[in-house]
Amino acid sequence: MDDNKRIALRLLADLYARLSDQAGRDRRSLNSETVHLLETAPDDSGSPPGESARLPRHAEDRLPPRSGDRGIP
Repeated sequence: MDDNKRIALRLLADLYARLSDQAGRDRRSLNSETVHLLETAPDDSGSPPGESARLPRHAEDRLPPRSGDRGIP
């Protein structure tokens, strides 16, 4: 089973250019650079980057229940 999910992402041309430039400097694909930046971004829980696998609580509140989840915390 593939654990990767694909998304379509719209970026402003300037942001795309900055990400592409950074990816080139880091010798990564644009996709790998984007994933790296997201994985290492700090969250508002106070946890070090990459340590917390949970979304900030305010973001979780807006997500629909997971498949098989009965909405019980």
